[in-house]
Amino acid sequence: MTRKAIVNIFSSYNNILMTATDLTGAETITTCTGGQVVKSSKDSGGQFAATRAAEKMADALKDKEFTQLIVKYRAPGGNKANTTGPGAQAAIRAFTRAGMTVVRIEDVTPIAHDGTKSKGGRRGRRV
Repeated sequence: MTRKAIVNIFSSYNNILMTATDLTGAETITTCTGGQVVKSSKDSGGQFAATRAAEKMADALKDKEFTQLIVKYRAPGGNKANTTGPGAQAAIRAFTRAGMTVVRIEDVTPIAHDGTKSKGGRRGRRV
């Protein structure tokens, strides 16, 4: 029997936060962060921390007989070009290497329609 879980990944440059819930999203199965698996706090947002956290979460999900995952990853958002932290792709790869089946991957990063102010002030950047 295959059971599905939803894994929410918030990936910034400072940390990676992962939460696994059931299909309704109401019950949390397990959580893991990058700071729980590395010694130095400066490394908690990197790819190594994301890989280790995903392996730890995959073991916890296997113990509770979950085999299929729906991954929703999120970044801080804003008006810059690339706002996704480096750990999201590494975490998804680690889930597949751990033997989990990734059914769907969704990007749920909040995108402002016109709400954020670009950097540089009213008159722009003066060189």
